[in-house]
Amino acid sequence: MSRGGQVWRSSLAANIIERDCHENGGIDVYPTRLQLENYAELAVKVGVNVQPGQTVVVMAPIAAADLVRLITLKAYEAGARNVHVEYNDEQLSKIKYLHAPEEAFSEYPQWRAKAMEEYAENGAAFIQIYSPDPDLLNGVDPSRIATAAKTAAAALNKYRSYLMAHANAWTLISYATPEWAAKVFPDDAEEAALEKLWERIIDATRINRENPVEAWREHNEKLSEIVKVLNDKRYGKLQYEGPGTSLTIELPKGHLWLGGAKYNAKGVLFNPNIPTEEVYTLPSKDGVNGTVRSTKPLNNNGVVIDGFQLTFKDGKVVDFTAEKGAEALRKLLDTDDGARALGEVALVPHDSPISNADVIFYNTLFDENASCHLALGQAYPVNLEGGKDMDDQELAKHGVNKSLIHVDFMIGSDQLSIDGITEDGRREAIFRSGNWAIL
Repeated sequence: MSRGGQVWRSSLAANIIERDCHENGGIDVYPTRLQLENYAELAVKVGVNVQPGQTVVVMAPIAAADLVRLITLKAYEAGARNVHVEYNDEQLSKIKYLHAPEEAFSEYPQWRAKAMEEYAENGAAFIQIYSPDPDLLNGVDPSRIATAAKTAAAALNKYRSYLMAHANAWTLISYATPEWAAKVFPDDAEEAALEKLWERIIDATRINRENPVEAWREHNEKLSEIVKVLNDKRYGKLQYEGPGTSLTIELPKGHLWLGGAKYNAKGVLFNPNIPTEEVYTLPSKDGVNGTVRSTKPLNNNGVVIDGFQLTFKDGKVVDFTAEKGAEALRKLLDTDDGARALGEVALVPHDSPISNADVIFYNTLFDENASCHLALGQAYPVNLEGGKDMDDQELAKHGVNKSLIHVDFMIGSDQLSIDGITEDGRREAIFRSGNWAIL
């Protein structure tokens, strides 16, 4: 592209990210122009690593339109052939839940499911901006929410399988909204709450660094060092102990720990989550026994589930309690047979950047990266040697769980201890008082 084209694009970027200003002094509202541009560049270059000629699909709330425009610009600058944007409006979803007939929740537009499958089959990259209102669906019948979620999951199952196998580059980021900020900082005025939430997002995503892309390269390298340590250990079991938690998790032979950046089917490096502090693997679906208690609220499909405890026997949840959202939790567990088994085991030290912010985000992207966590439902085939090339039957033989859901929930605290048990029976400390003991 000629120099003239570069100047035009820079000018357009400045116009796109023109922000409202405070009257007193003309100070930019959070985030600043540079920070928002850095965020867009991070999503494009680190999140999905857009390649020349590639299609990019962006899914976002309408509140994030300014960031979406920047992401679109950055994607075209990186050589994208086409950028397809899908906006969503949570308020429209709530209106539907409250007023639509029952049969509406058993339908999903097949044209959209087929479109997503086609994008994935043709090698598209997917960027999703996740900015939920945690209290959005308070008072809505949980059966409607559960039916709609299951219907959508079934329709999008093939598309999701591409992402779970890392066939495509994909990334999940967030954007601060007044509704989300009000939940996180309920004692602050709207503007102050929104500024505080943006401060936390900016810090966690490293977009305030001089070179955010380089900062993420260094962070990914640190996570890869931890991954190597755990993969070299080849633990057969993990033992968790903490308040309300005494849980044994068997790990299948050939399990792989992953963390930070991943390679897709074409060898392109991408970061599925921004931010991320976790390293994770999969459990043996029939090898989970004991009880585990949540340590942070779970915002699932617009309903908060909190203070819950799950009891496992031979891999299945056989009993549960919840201080809040018990009916929503029951509906979640009843989604399908695999919903009562675990699909992910993730380790995050209590002494880590997002945890040290000392905030409950009510947003799993952030809360799961402040805490050790587990996930109910579908496992990632890439966490098993050769798993991405196996069919469902082969994966099941290796202990890999299958489900329409994949829901992370947080169990970490400064009182959590985790031991690794080697295949020859030796026991080693992995976590003590919520932090690494093995590194």
